[in-house]
Amino acid sequence: MTFRFGLKESIIQQISAIFAQYPQVHKARLYGSRAKGDYKTGSDIDLTLLGSEALTLKMLYKIMGELDDLLLPYKFDLSIFRDISDLDVVEQIQRVGVTFYQKAKTTTETGQDGTEKSKKPV
Repeated sequence: MTFRFGLKESIIQQISAIFAQYPQVHKARLYGSRAKGDYKTGSDIDLTLLGSEALTLKMLYKIMGELDDLLLPYKFDLSIFRDISDLDVVEQIQRVGVTFYQKAKTTTETGQDGTEKSKKPV
């Protein structure tokens, strides 16, 4: 049985499959105790989403509902990176955050605010 971040690979795949249903979600970064490796059995799963401008709070709530429907024994702390106003949290995500999910390669790049922007032709 394979584990990453203290989670079974099958659980990571279930969570990632939900993110993959939303083309607006380009990446999910894991932070907090699971990213640092000092998690406990019941530690929550801290994830922040990066994506297009079309990634809205309404969509975030829908994703949270779908994660809840998985009936996993974990609490999720889900956010949209560009909407985080606490600079300490932003700094922690930038410092210890690891990629949890990333959609297939596209021709976009991530701006400083975590918003995906189209690359300009060279």
